[in-house]
Amino acid sequence: QVQLTESGGGLVQPGGSLRLSCVASSDLFKKFVMVWYRQGVGKERELVATIDPTGNGGVLDSVEGRFTISRDNAKNTVYLQMNDLKPEDTAVYFCNAPSVAWGQGIQVTVSS
Repeated sequence: QVQLTESGGGLVQPGGSLRLSCVASSDLFKKFVMVWYRQGVGKERELVATIDPTGNGGVLDSVEGRFTISRDNAKNTVYLQMNDLKPEDTAVYFCNAPSVAWGQGIQVTVSS
């Protein structure tokens, strides 16, 4: 069973940056499409970014130019670089390998 473990969340001021990491417990990671989702309080979970095994990725329109998804298959890790964070980015962020596993989620809070 593949496990996904997120890290890198926390409290940041508006305009700040965070980099989320998600480490997979299996080398099968390099075959997975990986996805970052987020869910704010009282909101539905939304897809933020996806990346295929070769590193081609895309992000939600509302975070285009601020968020970047990347991966390091040698480290079984997917990243979400988040710059110029806004209060509306506050949410629990989850990494997901479709049909395989979910991470436990990590809180990102953007507040002054």
